[in-house]
Amino acid sequence: MSNSLKMRGALILLLVLLAFFALAPTFFGSALPQWWNRAVDPIHLGLDLQGGMHLVLGVEVDKAVESRMDTLLDQTESLLREADIIYRRVQRDGERVVSVVVYDREAGAEVDAVMEENFPDLEALTVQSEGGYIVKNFRLSDREVENIEDYALRQALETMRNRVDQFGVSEPVLQRQANNRILIQLPGVEDPERAIALLGKTARLEFKMVAEDVNPQEAVQGNLPPGTELFYEKRVDPRTGATSESPLVVESKTVMTGDLLSDAQVRISPQFNEPYVSIDFNSVGARRFDQITAANVGKRMAIILDDTVYSAPVIRERISGGSAQISGSFTEQEATDLAIVLRAGSLPAPVKILENRTVGPSLGHDSIRQGIVSIAVGGALVVVAIAIYYGLSGLVAILALVLNLVFIMAMLTLFKASLTLPGMAGIVLTVGMAVDANVLVFERIREELRIGKTPRAAVESGYGKAFLTIIDANVTTLIAALVLFQFGTGPVKGFAVTLSIGILASLFTAVFMTRFVFDYILDKRQINRLSI
Repeated sequence: MSNSLKMRGALILLLVLLAFFALAPTFFGSALPQWWNRAVDPIHLGLDLQGGMHLVLGVEVDKAVESRMDTLLDQTESLLREADIIYRRVQRDGERVVSVVVYDREAGAEVDAVMEENFPDLEALTVQSEGGYIVKNFRLSDREVENIEDYALRQALETMRNRVDQFGVSEPVLQRQANNRILIQLPGVEDPERAIALLGKTARLEFKMVAEDVNPQEAVQGNLPPGTELFYEKRVDPRTGATSESPLVVESKTVMTGDLLSDAQVRISPQFNEPYVSIDFNSVGARRFDQITAANVGKRMAIILDDTVYSAPVIRERISGGSAQISGSFTEQEATDLAIVLRAGSLPAPVKILENRTVGPSLGHDSIRQGIVSIAVGGALVVVAIAIYYGLSGLVAILALVLNLVFIMAMLTLFKASLTLPGMAGIVLTVGMAVDANVLVFERIREELRIGKTPRAAVESGYGKAFLTIIDANVTTLIAALVLFQFGTGPVKGFAVTLSIGILASLFTAVFMTRFVFDYILDKRQINRLSI
């Protein structure tokens, strides 16, 4: 046996062993050693086969614009103070207009210069007079509104992806759709309610100073001074576990947000043996937190998450470490989920669930059974046709077909791709296409035998002449499959994955492996007539 034949045989054997190594956890998972199951995952099933959740979320992008306007108000006040510009007040006038009220036109000109330098996306409107004061209006441009809405969608999608990744779902689908919607598919989710709570939580973390001079009971009755807001603080009795809410009035100005967080972890309180969430700020956040606590020693700071006050501790001293904690009536699971959403980042705008469907595993099992039946029937018909038409040489093509299916499943496992119902349709199509290359080669070999060539010469000439035709046909199909994978979504992408893998596997088995079988047989035995 030649060295070339030995090397080709060793390569085929290596690939077969690798395919067995990849597929073994899928079929014999419980019987294998733990290291084997840790090294290779079983085949991942898609939502339509495994069951799971199908969600369509709507992002309320108008809330992101409102948040941007609130930030503009706060930034404008800070810039005016830094520039030593005397102003009467800064306020919102309508949905997209910031109004700065000053005492004279000279101050108005200074305001124009500051706003033009720092906020180029604000459009200056007509100057108005108000009881002897000058009102300078600045409007958020339409282009900037579109940018804010687009960024809110992209950030919401990325935040959702981070949360799903930490939630531990394999092969999730997250896609942006029209009309400010996000499609999320979570295969194999066993606790839909927890998933919905985790994905739908806005997780907007705010730090605001408590308005100590305002009576909360009067605020509850509607007597709320300007520049303040009414929230409710959750309190838990450590002895009985009873939860209560008490009114708390805070300043409207947010001194700090959760955007400056670097980490969030679950800790256990040694005093009450209860879980809480420890948060750490990044360098900018730590510096800002240090400034806030230094300027407000002796005052209370409210920690607000999604409009609920979790705690309002008194600042005893300046805090330079850049860390804080959120405590409340948490179970360990609730604290873990809260830490997940804080690490993943807050949503830039609230989301609401527009569509919620749960796919049961029984439907997936029926789909798997029917898919296997279709593959078996299609494969059996192809096998019979090949065996009848090409004789003993057809057995070589049948072997290539079997290994082709094995390689497809192994590559799905190694690439951690999901097997979906359309993907099974792609496998069925591949079963038919897998013998196409063999048909081209066998017909060429027949032609060479008819003109009197020996079996060895006919095989060599047949593969040589059919090679370019096989490559051309499969590469063009592969290009189409790659385009479907790049621009398709959901079922189309699942079909493209198995089709692409199937084409590569069929090229290897039909051209490389079958050629090795013919060369091996012709090298070992003296054959005068080839059964083809």
